[in-house]
Amino acid sequence: MATVELTRFRVVPERAADLVAARPAMLADFRADRAGFRDAHLVQLPGDEWLDIVFWDSPADFAASRAKGANLPGITAFFAAIAELISSEEGAEQ
Repeated sequence: MATVELTRFRVVPERAADLVAARPAMLADFRADRAGFRDAHLVQLPGDEWLDIVFWDSPADFAASRAKGANLPGITAFFAAIAELISSEEGAEQ
């Protein structure tokens, strides 16, 4: 069953451009290194908050990705722009 990852985080306004600039390399690293990665959508919310919606083939693929963390430069640069993690959830795609 496909899995959807919902991660909400805060980025200080001065780092928002860094986050957006790092996104293509992060996605390239995910495509190259993360089995089961399907796609991701980044949504800017009010109040310096963002929502990353990531689609995985399975819960196991998502778990394996989390275990790897920021293991590649593009992923590290994207994560470095994040000031605060607000929430992280996982659900089944319907």
